[in-house]
Amino acid sequence: MRTLLLMSIIGLSSPVVFAGEGQILHDAACLQCHASLTGGKPTSIYTRADRKIATFASLQKQVKGCAVAADVAWSDKQRAQVVQYLSERFYHF
Repeated sequence: MRTLLLMSIIGLSSPVVFAGEGQILHDAACLQCHASLTGGKPTSIYTRADRKIATFASLQKQVKGCAVAADVAWSDKQRAQVVQYLSERFYHF
């Protein structure tokens, strides 16, 4: 029982949980626009051969710019969650 409780506490503070919130925010605000740009394949924008994001800093800048363009009112923490999700899922910085 003690091990299960410890695993639960560790899990709540893990990057996976943090990125989970980022995925929810991302999917709600980004997928529709990205689908329109990629012929219905929204996540292909992150995996295409000519992708422009090469560093964590450039990813942060791009997410900030996209949030402004999409008129999304994310807090700094929420924006960081989206960046973390994208980094873990697609860019591996």
